[in-house]
Amino acid sequence: MNLGARLARAMGERGPLCVGIDPHPGLLGSWNLPDSAAGVREFSRTVVGELGGTVAALKPQSAFFERHGAAGIAVLEEVLQECRRTGVISILDVKRGDIGSTMTAYAEAYLRPGAPLEADAITLSPYLGAGALAPAIDLAIAGGKGVFVLALTSNPEGAEVQHATTGATSVAGAVCAHAAAVNARFGGVGPVGLVVGATVGDAVARLGLDLAATGAVLLAPGVGAQGGSAATLREVFGDARERVLASVSRSVLAAGPGGLATAARREISGLVSHP
Repeated sequence: MNLGARLARAMGERGPLCVGIDPHPGLLGSWNLPDSAAGVREFSRTVVGELGGTVAALKPQSAFFERHGAAGIAVLEEVLQECRRTGVISILDVKRGDIGSTMTAYAEAYLRPGAPLEADAITLSPYLGAGALAPAIDLAIAGGKGVFVLALTSNPEGAEVQHATTGATSVAGAVCAHAAAVNARFGGVGPVGLVVGATVGDAVARLGLDLAATGAVLLAPGVGAQGGSAATLREVFGDARERVLASVSRSVLAAGPGGLATAARREISGLVSHP
């Protein structure tokens, strides 16, 4: 079963929620943990322990581990291993995008079975050309894994690139078309997901994007503390709403140790009660 199908099944069983593992200094402080690799380890182990059996996916943000150097990367290895042990799907947020042998090396770092930093899926940036992502997409398919390609992000600066037109379509449209072409081989949901922010407003409709036709799971950051809600998801995604995996971080992590599962279930309830 390809990663997209696995994730769709997990969303059906556990609800369409992905929780970020974002051990930034403010959250570490609110948890009374030091801003160190040791603090990141305690934070991350708690998140996986409390949420691994509750949510469809967990999304470690690599940057918050990398800032602690080799010790932080060692913690990230442990976190990804723990996700595999608990059976929760891991989406490593690294936003890699390069060409040729370098893209291949990134793919092997994160998507090769048995790699120290092996994840179920990674985020990718397509702005050196969507075709340049082929080494990562091919390795993901071979190993039953997946990727999430940036298409329409919530940050306001993204529009100058993503909304720009290339020929008869937008850059975002070309990215979506590339995902659709790969996913068409699988029928139903494929291994190439798309990142579309929960707060992009009418951009999907204005750019004429048919997200439902892409065969992609749609990872939607921006729900919760950033202002996205079940209502905004309906407005942004329309007919593709059932494929949306809402990504939250602070609105769950702020609950602190012992309260994460309750906070996550509250988010899930809000999403499934307002389809």
